[in-house]
Amino acid sequence: MSAPERIPPRSVTPATAPAELLARGELKVRGRIRDASNAALFCTIAYDGQEASCVYKPAAGERPLWDFPDGTLAEREVAAYEVSEATGWGLVPPTVLRDGPYGEGMCQLWIEAAPDAELLALVDAEEPEPGWKAIGLAEVGEGRTALLVHADDERLRRLAVLDAVINNADRKGGHLLPTADGRLYGIDHGVTFNAENKLRTLLWGWAGEPLTPEAVDVLEGLRDGLGDGGTLAGRLAGLITESELAATRARVEALLTSGTHPEPGGEWPAIPWPPV
Repeated sequence: MSAPERIPPRSVTPATAPAELLARGELKVRGRIRDASNAALFCTIAYDGQEASCVYKPAAGERPLWDFPDGTLAEREVAAYEVSEATGWGLVPPTVLRDGPYGEGMCQLWIEAAPDAELLALVDAEEPEPGWKAIGLAEVGEGRTALLVHADDERLRRLAVLDAVINNADRKGGHLLPTADGRLYGIDHGVTFNAENKLRTLLWGWAGEPLTPEAVDVLEGLRDGLGDGGTLAGRLAGLITESELAATRARVEALLTSGTHPEPGGEWPAIPWPPV
């Protein structure tokens, strides 16, 4: 997604924590993000002398989804941020639930992506080159196919683990935002936390491979945080249903038991469409 060109994105200075700025600041709508499937508004937010750009998605602008009938997509976006923060990886931009010009919705810090970062590619080969992981074959027109690959990148691998935990049903290439300072953020987490397995992602390159020791440590921390009386469980309780919270605990436990990245289950399309 992209902001209206006439409004340059602004950065938060260290004087104000991003979450506090988003929660307390004055929100002004500057334009609509045109390629979003639900209402997504590009805004500026100001508080205590600080100003930044952000995305505001009012719950009133969400399209009803038959397979996500409980709660709002905005609440799921915030829940994804809470889990990301609990991992310590910081893979989701600061995100809060707050009131705005069009009612309650999700407010997320705007991330300016580096335009030259290459995380996905189509290659005319049967196997990926070193440094890349295969996703699968893709139609490229005139009856031709090419191999779709993603970078063998530690940041993407962490995001693949996060997606498995939150049951992300829509990890597209356009939802990956690498930044000039080397960070990677994932956005658009409205269709997450379903109690049924709905993992759809482009990050299948590590499917069936052992989890890294770092990922195992992180998952053990999530298991503790999601337990009865756990801090993370308390943060998620008001955002997702009890059955969805229980399913999140079960996914974490399943990952720790298997010790491997999940593989496509077959009961649900494994790759989102369109993939980018």
